[in-house]
Amino acid sequence: MRVTDGRDILGGRLLVVAFEGWNDAGDAATGAVRMLKDQLELEPLFDVDPELYFDFQFNRPVISADAEGRKRLTWPSATLYGPTNPAEPLSGLADDAEMRISASNNDNIYLLVGTEPSRSWKAFCAELLDAALTHDISAIICLGSMLADVPHTRPISVFTSSESAEVRQALDVERSSYEGPVGVLSALSDAAEILDIPTLSIWASVPHYVQHSPSPKAMLALIDKLEELVDVVIPRGDLMEQAEEWEQTINSLASDDEEMAAYIKQLEAARDTVEAPEASGEAIAREFERYLRTSDGRRGPVAGSDDSKKGPGTVAGDDARPGARQSDSDRTDKPEKSQGDSPSDAGEQASPDTDDENDPEKD
Repeated sequence: MRVTDGRDILGGRLLVVAFEGWNDAGDAATGAVRMLKDQLELEPLFDVDPELYFDFQFNRPVISADAEGRKRLTWPSATLYGPTNPAEPLSGLADDAEMRISASNNDNIYLLVGTEPSRSWKAFCAELLDAALTHDISAIICLGSMLADVPHTRPISVFTSSESAEVRQALDVERSSYEGPVGVLSALSDAAEILDIPTLSIWASVPHYVQHSPSPKAMLALIDKLEELVDVVIPRGDLMEQAEEWEQTINSLASDDEEMAAYIKQLEAARDTVEAPEASGEAIAREFERYLRTSDGRRGPVAGSDDSKKGPGTVAGDDARPGARQSDSDRTDKPEKSQGDSPSDAGEQASPDTDDENDPEKD
């Protein structure tokens, strides 16, 4: 197939995927997918059996009351949602076609959202992909978010990658060079590519020092990138106001903590140096070396927590994983660095930026 633009690859039925847990720092990825769900007329098409894939001591069911006061249990799971009136499956769209979330053509978007399973990942992915093929899914977009050394006051860094040569050519994205521990998104992408279902990964970098709060700014960055790449128009609702309030809240916390404020300024200076139009590879490398010398290559305090009193040289909380959650604090297979399924190499270091092209070690 001759690739002309992203619509040739991402022009049929798209499945947008996010999982809670390791791949979901700041709840940004699942938050973005759930926002899409709220904007579309979707219905559940398929659920996995929780008994097969989840350890309920690790991911416990949640009890809540319905509108009539009756208590109900919600079990960890993963659900595939699809349009109530799906369009005919297409191999591609006309050159002047557009995918917009509207009443006329919102029937090309499918969603998969749930919790990362505790076991049997191969069977889990096989079951979900079988359901996707049943509904003629033509491409999969995986959303993820990871903890990184980035300032909350600057635009959220977003990295896109694909293992599909056609997708890389069509959308001008890179193949991730990351090597190391991964989450279930990588397992799902790998299994999909084997079945010739093209995949695209979109990752947002969440400031690690506010890791325990939802991050609407990172959620907004993922939605912006998704809209840009697949030519959809997604209403933002009050998300922009939430992102502004989130940033102002962190500013307020930092104003009462001199060490936190100094650490954020350090991250801002490093980020601005890397992104300056006149920045050379040598200048970026010098800034990166200065950052390592002043921070000892480790992360700073966490806003609004006792860790903020320990100084910039302290690793704050359980930030060794992209989307650390309290429920998985007992894991024994944690990687030693903040890493995601498909971040750039810079995300593996104590670098203030996660953009591959700005990695000083590549210059």
